[in-house]
Amino acid sequence: MFTITLRLLPYFKGFCSSAELYLLFVYMKCRFSLSYRDLEEMIHMRGAKIDHSTLQRWVIKFIPLIDQEVRKRKRPVGSSWIMDAIYVKLNGKWIYLYRAVDRYGDTVDFFLSECRDKSAALSFFRKAIKDNNTPYKVVVDKSGSNKAALDALNTEIGQDQKIQIFQNKYLNNRVEQDHRFIKKRIKPMLGFKSFHSANITITGIENIRIIQKGQLIGSKKQVSTFENFAKLMAA
Repeated sequence: MFTITLRLLPYFKGFCSSAELYLLFVYMKCRFSLSYRDLEEMIHMRGAKIDHSTLQRWVIKFIPLIDQEVRKRKRPVGSSWIMDAIYVKLNGKWIYLYRAVDRYGDTVDFFLSECRDKSAALSFFRKAIKDNNTPYKVVVDKSGSNKAALDALNTEIGQDQKIQIFQNKYLNNRVEQDHRFIKKRIKPMLGFKSFHSANITITGIENIRIIQKGQLIGSKKQVSTFENFAKLMAA
């Protein structure tokens, strides 16, 4: 077990168990390929009885807290980005998760959208630039909407900050490989029931992946992902 900082305890006001217990189950959900019923069974094996719907409420409640702490301590990424989108099922329909990594494979940012068009791509790039630096180069696939979004961005920024755009489906292998880790976590969920739930759950999965990559200031690559997570929540 680990101990979280006193600074975060107000977020758990009104809950009957320890803050560490809630964060432990949220971590397990985001770190491993487990459904809520898998977690429910694991808890029953330890002599406790918690409904899977209660576990889901914990995830929705506490992932924004983890996201807040991760973004505070995330190291700057490189200025060469590789961007792509993957499909996520929502109520039998596909929605889109925009993702980007830098040339070293570090996560730049992510953005969930119901549409895959210029507006969605532009929202992703604005979010990524706000929380990171303006890239000097972005590699995208042959999607016209991604190119249109970058062209629109280039009209808004100074001449000396213009983003170089490369469209080549063979140059985005690094982000395609990184997608595997996110898809592996999402697959056991068999689709989401609401956009809000999907957005928060995927945020948690992406945050734990960022920790796993050692992208946080002060994290140590020679220790486990959980140890770095515990260190983050204790800081």
